[in-house]
Amino acid sequence: MAEIVRMPRLSDTMTEGTVAQWHKKVGDPIAEGDLLAEIETDKATMEFESFQEGVLLHIGVEEGATAAVDSILAILGEKGEDVKSLLEADAMPTQIAEVEKPAAVEKVSVPAPVEIPVAAPVAAPVQTSNTSGRTVASPLAKRLAQEKGLDIATIAGSGDGGRIIKRDVDTYQAPSVFASVNQESFTEEPVSQMRKVIARRLAESKFSAPHFYLSVSVDMDNAIAARKAINALPDTKVSFNDLVVKACAMALREHPTVNSSWREDVIRRNQHVNIGIAVAVDDGLLVPVVRFTDTKSLTSISGEVKEYAQKAKDKKLQPADWEGSTFTISNLGMFGIDEFTAIINTPDACILAVGGIQQIPVVKDGQVVPGNVMKLNLSCDHRVVDGASGAAFLNTLKTYLQNPVTMLK
Repeated sequence: MAEIVRMPRLSDTMTEGTVAQWHKKVGDPIAEGDLLAEIETDKATMEFESFQEGVLLHIGVEEGATAAVDSILAILGEKGEDVKSLLEADAMPTQIAEVEKPAAVEKVSVPAPVEIPVAAPVAAPVQTSNTSGRTVASPLAKRLAQEKGLDIATIAGSGDGGRIIKRDVDTYQAPSVFASVNQESFTEEPVSQMRKVIARRLAESKFSAPHFYLSVSVDMDNAIAARKAINALPDTKVSFNDLVVKACAMALREHPTVNSSWREDVIRRNQHVNIGIAVAVDDGLLVPVVRFTDTKSLTSISGEVKEYAQKAKDKKLQPADWEGSTFTISNLGMFGIDEFTAIINTPDACILAVGGIQQIPVVKDGQVVPGNVMKLNLSCDHRVVDGASGAAFLNTLKTYLQNPVTMLK
């Protein structure tokens, strides 16, 4: 008997998913555990295996298309079975007496990016011919486009359904950014699932958690010397960010108020330290979590952060990788940013924004000398953390960073 396979909920924030690639086609036999498709959520592209067996009779969401959680992804059954009655039954309005069931969701095609001239006609950016609103490309084409620094969304696809293939990347010629003098133009592109969730969560955080900000300057001379000595060891490579993570973990043990979260009716005082590390990816931002950070060595933290960063860029993170943080660090120092403030990653009570190390004149022992200074900005949820508590945490963190040997205790 035919059975419906529904769009799975692959993360706690997922409301809809996009089929990045089908690994089976209609008519293929499916065994339990077979890889059916790759589904793009708001945070990662994840493999979806079949929990049923049978023949793939119907595909409800084509490659590149988006559908709501619990809508029909596919139908499995016996070869030759009619699926029309199943599709019609699923599309019927929910009856009052029925147990609650998700209604069928109409899939809306979103226009692909298009350049809109205001004055004289100009050459529009090349577009793909698929109508799903998603850029569909082969893995090889995506890799080649990335290597060449090309935006694959602007490349025309000559494969089936507008799919972008290797030949399209090889022959692509970028259009002129400015088509003509005194010519206004723009492009529009669909918002990715990840960007939608980022927008919603950050807006909720900014407008529900009363933020306040604390700043401190850290003398990094000793940290620079310590890092140089550590990296001189065989097979060892730690970054300044790793030093900040380690120092934060130790400071959080001493200041549990900062390692807390607002839970509406209660304030949760976490007795464990799980630090989320903000990682920039093409579609936005992911925050994998280094668990029990305060129990780990500097080199262990370094290896874990590197592994998570690569998995984030490859869209291989799993839900367990980004859940459960008690504190978050966002570092833009490597991008040349001197200092900034960050929006709290709720339900965490605080997030630390880390700037780059600046070489500036400083006063030491009454003398103006060259110095290496790093700015730290702590964003706090005032419902949980008061100014004095945040300041005490920052001063402890500063002490650890200015005296790295104390982190060995």
